[in-house]
Formats: sequence, structure tokens, C-alpha cells
Amino acid sequence: MPTPPPESAAPGNSRVPGMVLKAFFPTCCASADSGLLVGRWVPEQTSAVVLAVVHFPFIPIQVKELLARVQQASQVGVAVLGTWCHRRQDAEESLGHFLEGLGAIFSHEPWLQLCRERGSKFWSCKATRRQAPTCPGAPGEDQVMLVFYDQRKVLLSQLHPPVALPDHQAGDAVAGAGGLAAVFDTVARSEELFRSDRFDEGPVRLSHWQSEGVEASILAELAKRASGPICLLLGGLLSLVSAASACRVFQLWPLSFIWSKLSTCEQLRHRLEQLTFVFSTQKAENPTQLMRKANVLVSVFLDVALGLALLSWLHGKDRIGHLAEALVPVADHVAEELQHLLQWLMGAPAGLKMNRALDQVLGRFFLYHLHLWISYIHLMSPFIERILWHVGLSACLGLTVSLSILSDIIALLTFHIYCFYVYGARLYCLKICGLSSLWRLFRGKKWNVLRQRVDSCSYDLDQLFIGTLLFTILLFLLPTTALYYLVFTLLRLLVVAVQGLIHVLVDLINSLPLYSLGLRLCRPYRLAAGVKFRVLEHEADRPLRLLMQINPLPFSHVIRTYRLPSCGCHPTHSWGSLCRKLFFGELIYPWRQKGDKRD
Repeated sequence: MPTPPPESAAPGNSRVPGMVLKAFFPTCCASADSGLLVGRWVPEQTSAVVLAVVHFPFIPIQVKELLARVQQASQVGVAVLGTWCHRRQDAEESLGHFLEGLGAIFSHEPWLQLCRERGSKFWSCKATRRQAPTCPGAPGEDQVMLVFYDQRKVLLSQLHPPVALPDHQAGDAVAGAGGLAAVFDTVARSEELFRSDRFDEGPVRLSHWQSEGVEASILAELAKRASGPICLLLGGLLSLVSAASACRVFQLWPLSFIWSKLSTCEQLRHRLEQLTFVFSTQKAENPTQLMRKANVLVSVFLDVALGLALLSWLHGKDRIGHLAEALVPVADHVAEELQHLLQWLMGAPAGLKMNRALDQVLGRFFLYHLHLWISYIHLMSPFIERILWHVGLSACLGLTVSLSILSDIIALLTFHIYCFYVYGARLYCLKICGLSSLWRLFRGKKWNVLRQRVDSCSYDLDQLFIGTLLFTILLFLLPTTALYYLVFTLLRLLVVAVQGLIHVLVDLINSLPLYSLGLRLCRPYRLAAGVKFRVLEHEADRPLRLLMQINPLPFSHVIRTYRLPSCGCHPTHSWGSLCRKLFFGELIYPWRQKGDKRD
């Protein structure tokens, strides 16, 4: 925080300059009538946070009772910090002498005296101490730095830990978060003081940000009163659904395996957990948890709205019938292209000379499975339209449920490609493991299973001879197997890429903090990353006046701070692990395994 330069001492003057006191003054009280300054004194920061102005006429005992009630309700040490004098007319010139005498009734150290000159923009600020100075030459007054702040924005904002902010304009200065936390906390906890306005008939009149009328909304009040019964009812229904889903019937082996592998089941389980969290009857413990509930609620509403839009589009102009009619020809076309690809591999692909016997065996094996798959598709063709019609109804549960069902449908329609990939990968992995073991045999090594390391070993002549024959056979059969593995791995990666795009879109809808982003866009002061100060007045023999402005949180930090947890059922591989698995023929599963680490 910028501090005024110390005044140059005159020759021969041994006067010691006093400390600099920071007085945070609300801008809404700048035009208020004269009265008492009510606020909190923060000794650690040598700061006075002014919260309101008490106007005349008042009875001192009533003011003290009001402050006691506010202090008991908010647990904030609210007290009378000094006097405020707003000179508007000549008749009010003698009011300053009366205000100076109030320090004997409301004793506070130091005692602030703020005064705004009539018809001028200049202010006078003094902080006097009634106790005698401890050291000779110490002044009885402290220098005062006046900091204006918007009380409404500070009350509604939530101060976050400091982050790297863009370059500030000239004349701005950034304050540390430690000193600001006391200011934001004082204003946030003093809502009891802001519940009265000028229309109240109480014995004490106050000026603060709600003095012209308490902000309220009929819709907001109705929503608050109805939220309790609605949350209780929906919480009970969700508890019944959770109990039904946890039934022991669904924990049997076939059903438990299907529930854990299908994307639709994982998405429904994730949505059920989110709705249970939102409609729980327990109050949010902190603003972060309240923000998370709001983000989840907005995410669910947007998801359902997009799902209903998709539902209306699908059931309009008989689009489901058109999709069902086009699905079987597309499946036949894909199967026909795969058949041409297998016939090309059974010949001389790209001029390569393959092992004819193994090539014919693998080609006929895959062609047989392909014919089985075509028969299965034609057997299911009469029921495809009805299946799609019921799948379209699931869009009322949200767009993410529809996308998860689409991902599962793609997995079922390309199940033959997955089988081809598994067959090729297992055969390729078997040959790679055999070649690596036989290569260790040539070097006089072996793999120690117990100690998980390579040890030296001596082999006799028969073992070396058989190892040489097997190594030669596997080496010459490897190109044929590797070609089939390469082709079906590329097809499998294409399907995984399409499913990956769908999963990314689902995770984006699930985890994007839409409510926080809307607050950052419409009301940036609600998410504060810090403050900056703009110099309003800096003249000799005048107090330094600053304007405190809130720095909003950057959009990237908003996403990182309030990002919701995603479903987390899909595997995540780094490029290194993915290339290693592809090279050694390890299977790339479409779901997360128990031993996989989450990024």
C-alpha cells in the first residue's frame, strides 16, 4: 500500500513523526449528515474500518446498546471510532466543537475526526490520542491515510488467495491479501448493522449502503421459504433411488460388470451423487461449498435443457425413423469395407511378401467373425427403430446421458473391430514376449520371477538348439502378425478417438463451473483476487486519499478453483505409456482398470 512521503523536518526541530493510520471509509457515507463513525479497529494493521455513520439526534446509551447487539450477533468488535462532520451550511460551523466533545463519552484510542469542507472537495482527517506520549517529542496526532471503498461490493465479494494478475495501470498499487482479509471479513460479518434503513422507526439512524432501502426480492424470499420442503422431498426420493441402485441383485457378477463398464451407468451414478449433494438438507459450511452447489445446479439445469432440445429435435419430422433406416446400410457398408480390407491383407499388401499359410488362416478367421457380425446386425434390424425411440426418450435426463448412450452404442456397433484388435494384439504380444525370452536365452540370461529381475543362467546344447529354432520361426512369422495388428490397431484407435471426443464433451458439461463463470462475467467483483488503489488526492498538508477497487479473478483461475469433479470412469494415458502399450501389444481398454492411476 502506498504511504505518503514523510515531511521534511525543519532545522532544529526534534519532533518525531507519528505513525500512519489507514482509515477505510465507505463511499456511500461521503454525503451523509454529521454524526459518529461506527466501525472496527484493527490494531495489527493499524487500520480503522468505518461501517456506518450514526446521525443526530441520538442518546449515547441507545447507541451503545445497538453496538452491543451487533457485536453479539456478528462477533465483531464494533465500536465508535470517532466523529464525522459534513459542513453544508454556515450554521453548522459550530457543530465541530460539539463533535469534539463526544470523545469523552465514547472513549477510543485513537479518536478519528473526519471532516468534509463545505463546497470543496478537500477533506481533513485527524487521529488524536488522549493518553500522554511515552517518549518526549512524540506527537499527539497520527497521520491518516483515507481509503474509500464500495461497501456493497466488498460485502458481496469473496476474497481469493492472490494470483498472478496482469500489469496494472499507472497510479495503481496492489495490497497484500493479509491486510485485506481483515477488511473484507469485517464488512462481511457486519450484516446485522446493515439491516436498518431510513424508513425504520428505531431510536438510532444510520447511514450505510442499505440506508436508502434494504435490498430484497419477493422471488428470492419465496425461493428461500420453498427450498426447505423441496430439498426434503427431493432428498427423500433420491435416497430411495440410491437404495434401489444399491440392491444386492445389481451386485451379482454379470450386472455388476455391466454397471461398472457402461458409460451410461457411470453417468447416471455421477448425476445421482451430484443431485444428492445439491438437495441435501445440510447448509453449506463455507462460501466455496455454496458455490459448488450453485455450479452443480446450473450444470444440471443446462444439461436437462440441452437434452430436452435434443429430444424435441429427434421427435420432430420423424428423424428417428430416418436414423433407423440409415443405420443398417451404414453398418453393411462398414462391414463391406472391412471385408475388402481383409481380402487385400490376404494377398500381397503394398507389395509385401507375407507368410501365405498364416496369412490365409488369419484372414479366414477374421472373415468368419465379420460374417457373424453382419448376421447379428440384420437380425436386430427390425428392432432398431424402437430401440432408438426409447433411447431418444432418455434425453429428458440430460444431454450427457444421451451422449453416454451414444458412446455405448458406438462401442456395441464396433464390437467386431474391438474383437479383431484383441485377437491381433494378443497374438502380437505373445510373439514379442517369446522373442524377448529367446533373446535372453542367447545371451545366457533368464527372467527371475521371484525377484523380478534378469539373472545369469547356463543352458545346455539342446536348449540352445530348440531356442534357435523357435526364435527363427517367431521372427519370420512376426511381420505377418504385425501387419494385421497394425491395421486393426489403427481402426481401434479411430473408434477410441470418436468415443474420446464424446467423453470430453460429457466431462466438459459435468465439470465446467457455469455459475462461477457467469458471476465473473456479469458481476466480476463477486470473485475478488485482490484490490488495487487509485490515488485521488496527494497534496502537501492534505491527507492522502485513495480509492480501493476490486481486482476480479481471472477466468482461468475461476475454472481451476471451482471446476467440478468429472465422472472419472474413462482411462487416461500419457503419450509415453500409450506408445509403450502399442509397441508391446498391451491392450488399451475402453474403461479404467483398478490398477490405473488417476491424473
